[in-house]
Formats: sequence, C-alpha cells, structure tokens
Amino acid sequence: MDKLFVYGTLCHLPLLEKILGRLPDIRKALLPDHAAYWAQGHDFPVILPQNGKVAPGLLLSGLTPGDLVRLDYYEGPFEYFCAEKQVRCDDGPTEAALVYFADPDLWQAGAPWDLAAWQAQWGDIIVATADDIMALYPAPIAPHRRFPMLVRGASRLRAAVPTANALRGAIDPKAVAVTRNRQVYANFFAIEEYDLSFRRFDGAQSPVINRAAFVSGDAVTVLPYDPKRDRVLIVEQFRAGPFARGDVQPWQLEPIAGRIDPGETPQQAGRREAEEEAGLRLETLLPIANYYPSPGAKTEFLYSYLALTDLPDGTAIIGGEASEAEDIKGHLISFDALMQLVASGEATNAPLILSALWLQRERPRLRAL
Repeated sequence: MDKLFVYGTLCHLPLLEKILGRLPDIRKALLPDHAAYWAQGHDFPVILPQNGKVAPGLLLSGLTPGDLVRLDYYEGPFEYFCAEKQVRCDDGPTEAALVYFADPDLWQAGAPWDLAAWQAQWGDIIVATADDIMALYPAPIAPHRRFPMLVRGASRLRAAVPTANALRGAIDPKAVAVTRNRQVYANFFAIEEYDLSFRRFDGAQSPVINRAAFVSGDAVTVLPYDPKRDRVLIVEQFRAGPFARGDVQPWQLEPIAGRIDPGETPQQAGRREAEEEAGLRLETLLPIANYYPSPGAKTEFLYSYLALTDLPDGTAIIGGEASEAEDIKGHLISFDALMQLVASGEATNAPLILSALWLQRERPRLRAL
C-alpha cells in the first residue's frame, strides 16, 4: 500500500516534510463515516467512526516503504496503528488507503478538530519537536519522552529569536560546524554529545572538538513581594542536584519555579507555578533577567520575575503538584531576612540570589508606588 490518508497534524505540510524529508503527491480527500476530534487535554487529534459524517484530510500517494517506516516512527509515541479504509478524493472515485487510528480506550474525544487553531498554537512547536525526533531516527523513542521533547522544541523556538547583540560578533549560523551529534542519554532530561568546530576570534576554524550538553527545557522563576509589608514569599523543597553532589542539606530555599510547558509564555508559566506551589494568583510580573545559569554545559534558560502582590499572614502553605510528587513549603520572610540569607550563604541557588539583589536595587522605587 503506497497511499495514506491523513486528517490531523500531518495535514500541516511543514511537519509532513520534516518527517519524510520531502513532500509526496498530495490531494484533498474525505474519509466517509468518520469525524476528527481533539484528544481531550492534548495537542493532537483522534478520528472516530461516525455515520453520516465526513472527515476532511489529504491523500498521500506514491509513498515508499521507507516513507511509511518514517511515518510509523513519528506516530509511534502516540500509540497509533494503521487500518485500510476507502477514502473519497475531490477529483475522483473512492480509493483504498491506510489511515492512522488511536486505541479507542487510550484517548477521550474532545471538541471537533480544528487544524487552523492547532497550527496557530502548536504548529511551529511541533515542527521543531519533529526535527529533534527525526534526528534520532531510527533509534526507538519511548512514549514518555514525547513531553520533554515538546518542552525542548518550544525552548528552541524561543532561542531562535535574536536578543541584544551589541558587543559580541555578528550572528552567523555557519560559525559552528557540527560533524556528528548523538543523544547518549534520554529521560526527562537528556545528554547530547557533539563533535564540532567553531570560528575562532582570529577568523580561523578551530579543530574538531567533543562537547557534551545537559539538555533541559526553559524555566521560569517568580519572587512574590509585598511592598507594603516589605516581605517576600520563598519556597523550600528537596532538590536532586544538591543531593547528587553530596550536599549535606539538599533542601533548597528558592523563588517559585518550574518548567515552561509547550504552548505557554514564560509569564503564563510563572502564574501557573505560583498557584501550584504557593496557592497565589498573580497578575503583573516584573522582569528581572533572562539568562543561562550555567552555559558551559547546560541548555537551561531561565526567565526570572518579581511579582508585586499582597502577602498577609497565613499566605505561606505546603503545596506542590501531587502528580509530580512535589512537597513544597512556603516561607514568609522580611526583606531584611531575605538579604541575611544571601549574606550568610544559606541562599545557595542563582535565581534566589539574583532576585534578592534585584529587589535590593529596586525596592525604594517599588515601595513608593
């Protein structure tokens, strides 16, 4: 079978081309007695039998066995399977074609599928993610890897937007030449190795060197501050990094923090995390800085904010997202107590120290508002 009917995200031609490395013959088509819906709570569709309905899509023709293997590789993490159906093209009779179906017990159908809405919110993120997925082909990808790869794809889109560049050299995508790259570990995080050369400051190309990077998605931090009471809310939780280092005190004092989910802005993520970790509903977020905390080996990029908010007695709670086994304790402390944490060395992570020093600088202005 060299024909495939696609009805959802694969109708987005940049995604289809990313998966196949080319575009096959394409015609508009309909799948009779079926309808497509959003998978409830997800960013992809399911198609279900439904008498009298028709599901619009595309008929791909001239597919090679290799094309079908690549498509199966991409669709595999979604746990779809192929079945043969009769489809009707706009310009001809019905034809037999393969169609991807989901296990009917796996996903719940939501609202009717809307390709334009998906393209507006998810199209670029999914294409960037597909680039990462197909770079690993044919190595198998576990289904639980899909969400971390989406987080990484969204981070790559943000990274592609140029920022201030007055002192550094001109941006040149050819300045770094990658000879080989491989993913040597992948779970929620990943480790990638690169054999690469880069343009030296004298204009010559460096020798090929080996470098590794710890890959994680972009994150956000928020320090809530009450200018009337002159106090902040910080959180305490167990952290694997200090524990793995051998720190005798692996519980960290931090601002509210978390990963930016695909489809979110950093500000939206900050507000969501504040509600999950501390039960706070925040409005205006004041930007502190956007930065790499450890660029020598880590891809993580942070967006740090301060939130002006009301912090009465009783605001500090024990919170966290139960599905992620979070156990997070809030602390309401004065500004002076915050600065004492920095001075004594009990504040041992960059976002809290940076946020405290920013607040120290801006505090007179903020208290005068």
